[in-house]
Amino acid sequence: METLSVLSIENRSVENTILRSRDDIGALRIVDPQRPDRMVVAAGAPWFMALFGRDSLLASFMVLPVDASLALGTLQTLAERQGSVVDPRTEEQPGKILHEVRFGVNMGVALAGKSAYYGTVDATPLFVTLLGEVTRWGVAPEDVAMLLPHADRALDWIREYGDRDGDGFVEYERLNKQGLVNQGWKDSWDGINFADGRTAEPPIALCEVQGYVYTAYIARAWIAYEAGDLGLAAELRDCADRLKRQFNEEFWLPDRGYFAVALDRDKRPVDACASNMGHCLWSGIVAEDKARQVVDRLMSPEMFSGWGVRTLASDMRAYNPVSYHNGSVWPHDNAIIVAGLMRYGFVKEAQQLASALMEAAEYTDNRLPELFCGFSRSDYPSLSPTPRRALLRLGPRRRL
Repeated sequence: METLSVLSIENRSVENTILRSRDDIGALRIVDPQRPDRMVVAAGAPWFMALFGRDSLLASFMVLPVDASLALGTLQTLAERQGSVVDPRTEEQPGKILHEVRFGVNMGVALAGKSAYYGTVDATPLFVTLLGEVTRWGVAPEDVAMLLPHADRALDWIREYGDRDGDGFVEYERLNKQGLVNQGWKDSWDGINFADGRTAEPPIALCEVQGYVYTAYIARAWIAYEAGDLGLAAELRDCADRLKRQFNEEFWLPDRGYFAVALDRDKRPVDACASNMGHCLWSGIVAEDKARQVVDRLMSPEMFSGWGVRTLASDMRAYNPVSYHNGSVWPHDNAIIVAGLMRYGFVKEAQQLASALMEAAEYTDNRLPELFCGFSRSDYPSLSPTPRRALLRLGPRRRL
């Protein structure tokens, strides 16, 4: 990536990890022949050399401090492919941001509708939130203005399609039998489960998605305020405040001291202790009086392996340290948690978690894998190297 800032860090290992990430992000660059100057990156190599909405948006957040062009290119590319019709086959809906779009033989973005799949619940609010962020990082006002109608259509999707039953929360349920059963970042079939191991039945309202929607309202309210539209700003701020109050009432498990990972189809709290609630810290939707308990649970021996926060606590029935989403450690997940810890002032815990990830990178040639096993560091004091290029494991080094 030619536009990245030059970084110099006294810690050689951390510096090497960041430099490795820079090179790998460059290797993941994909180019639309019609937009050769636009920066967009694929989700991973070799099997995921494609644009993924969630992955690209989260990676863009993480590299904003050193390169805002990735965020702008990602927003522009996703905006051009924003949903416009209702199509159960691809799960497209008006205003929805896509989950995945495959590429042609020339590695350009495939523009045909058949190549796009929209089965994700989080990319749409993340799109609005990222637009709010880039306005703070010096992106040209005219570029923001071009994207603003797309952000408003995304908010329309949240209200009209995302909140399926009008209860104030955004839920998901696949629209065809070939679609993803789970449509958050933990999209494996068994990724959302109760403490006793039962899988949750859709429609499912994920805790972190409500946080993303909260930040989307805040981001759009801020843009409106800056433009002098005080009425819209107040309206959206009210939406955010109302969602935050409702979330803290209905997702909180007072007898456990943490947030439910989701609400299931019967509006029952899915009571597994999972890393998703760390994303809620990042978004700011967590009430101040609950933050300390959330942090204590995230950093407990059941959640913190010594290398990072597990996706699922080791005292949950579905825990499996070698699973994809039920006990493994994901670097991007942990980077978001670090940002959330910092947001609420838990600096010591943030430093502990960030240091653990940097130490893990030393065992993998300064290239963190997409995920690694959730075994306790006290039992397994080293990591087996599993180097592979995956977008969501590249951004965390810059976030950290």
